[in-house]
Amino acid sequence: MGIKTALPKTELYFYTAVLSLALLWAGSWIIEASSENVNRKAFRENVKPGWHYFGRKMDVSDFEWVMWFTTFRNHILFALSGHVIFAKICSMLSPKTGIDLFKNRSLIYMLYGSLAVLITMGWTYITLILSHCIILYSVALVKRKWLCFVAGLTSLATFKMEPFKTWQEGFATGSFDLQDVLFYGGCGFSIMRCMSFALENCEKKDGNYSFLDLIKYNFYLPFFFFGPVMTFDRFHQQANNPNLTRKEREMWNITIHALVHLGAILVVDVFFHFLYILTIPNDLKLLKQLSDWSLAGLAYSNLVYDWVKSAVLFGVINTVSRLDHLDPPQPPKCITMLYVFAETHFDRGINDWLCKYVYDYIGENHDAIFKELLATICTFAVTTLWLGPCELVYIWSFFNCFGLNFELWVAKFFSLPPFSTIEKNLMPEAMSRRIRGLFNAVNFWQIVLYNVLALNSLDFAQLVAKRLLFKGFPLSTLSVLFVTYCGVQLIKERERKQALLDDPEPVPPTEADKQKAE
Repeated sequence: MGIKTALPKTELYFYTAVLSLALLWAGSWIIEASSENVNRKAFRENVKPGWHYFGRKMDVSDFEWVMWFTTFRNHILFALSGHVIFAKICSMLSPKTGIDLFKNRSLIYMLYGSLAVLITMGWTYITLILSHCIILYSVALVKRKWLCFVAGLTSLATFKMEPFKTWQEGFATGSFDLQDVLFYGGCGFSIMRCMSFALENCEKKDGNYSFLDLIKYNFYLPFFFFGPVMTFDRFHQQANNPNLTRKEREMWNITIHALVHLGAILVVDVFFHFLYILTIPNDLKLLKQLSDWSLAGLAYSNLVYDWVKSAVLFGVINTVSRLDHLDPPQPPKCITMLYVFAETHFDRGINDWLCKYVYDYIGENHDAIFKELLATICTFAVTTLWLGPCELVYIWSFFNCFGLNFELWVAKFFSLPPFSTIEKNLMPEAMSRRIRGLFNAVNFWQIVLYNVLALNSLDFAQLVAKRLLFKGFPLSTLSVLFVTYCGVQLIKERERKQALLDDPEPVPPTEADKQKAE
C-alpha cells in the first residue's frame, strides 16, 4: 500500500465525528471524577488551592511542571535571559575590543554557562564535572569507539548506582529544593555530551578536537541542566559558523513558537484545574470505581500530557538556542500521531543520540531480524542506564524492546507470499489501508500501555489492561479499538497530504498538450 492512498471524504468525516465524540465523552467522565472526588483524602497532597475566585483547585502532582512554571520560574527565566543578554552585550562590544566575538561566540556561551553553574552549584560541583570531562577526553584521544563506550557508560553508572552515587552527591554544596534536579541533570547530560564528543573524535581523521572544544560544548547553559542533547558534530559546526545571517522571517517564526509555548502553558494550567489526570491514577480505590472509558481516557491523556510537557520544556530552551543561531533537536512527535514503536520517544535529543551511536550503527538498514534484535537490546540497555536501573525501568525497557522487534517480525511475516501477493494483486489499496489501520490501532494501545507504566505506575497500567482486555471485553475493548482505528486513519490521511506536498504526483498531460507534442 502506498502512503498516498486516499479514502472517501465521507468516510473520513465519519471518523472525525466518532473520534471527537469519543474524546468529549471520555473527557466528561474524567471531569466528573475530578469534581466529585476533589476532597478525597488521597487528593489532599497533590490537589492544592488554585483559582480562588472560581473555586477551583489545581493538580500539582508533577514536580517538573511546578518547578518550571511556578516555584522556580523566575530563577530559570533569569538565567536564560541572562544568557541572551550577556551574548548580546559581548557582540556589541566586539568592534571596540578588536576581537571578532562572532567567530568566538561559543567561547562567550561557555564563559557565561560556567559562571552560572559555578554560582548555582558551587566550585566543587564544577570540579566534579571537569574531572569526568578530563577522563573521557583522555579516552577519546585513543580513538577506540568501544573504549569510549565503556568509559562513558561507566561514568554514567557512577551517578546511577550506589555507593558512587551518594559519594558524588557530596560535591554539591548548599541546600535548596532544586539541587537534586540540577545535580543529576547536569551530570547525566554532561556524560552523554562527553560520549558524543569522544565518538565524534574517533571519526575525525586528522588530529583531535581540543579539550576547549569539549568544554565549550558541555557548558552551553541552555542545554546544560535540562537538555536536550545535541550531538557534538552538529553543535561544533553550528556554534563555529561565522555566517550569522538569518533566514527570511526566521525571527518571526521564533516569536510565533515562543507564543505557542506560552499558550500551551496557559492551556495546561486550565486543564489542571478541571482534569486531575495525574492525581487520579495514584488512587487505586477510585480507579476501580471508574468506567472503562474513563480509564482509557486517563491512560491516553497522561501520555499526551507528558508529550506536551516535553514539547514545552524543550521548546522554551530551543527558543533561546535558536536566538544563538543554533538548530536544536526538535520536540518529540505527539503521541496522538504515533502508531509504530519505531517513532516513539519523549526526548528527541536522547533519541537522536541513541539512533546515531547505537541503534543505526548496529542495526544499519534495520531489515535483518537478528541485527535489529541486537540493536534494540543494546539501545534499551543504554536507555535503562540513562533512566536509572530499577524494576519499573526494566519492565518498561523489556516491553518497548519487544514491541519494536515485534513490529519488524509482523512486517516480515506479512511481506511473504501469499499475503504480499494477495495485497498487491487482489486487494484494493483503500482496503489495504483499512486493514493496516486495524493492526496499527492495536499497536497504538500497546504503545500506550507499555509507556504509561513508566509515567504513572505498574498498578495503574495493569488495571487499565485488565479492564480493556478482559473485564471490558467485548464491548469496551472493541469500541475503544474502533475509536483508535478512526484516529489512526485520520493520522494516515495527514501523512498522505504531507507526502503529496513533499512529492507531488505528476500531472497527466491534457489532450491539447498531446496534440502540440504530435
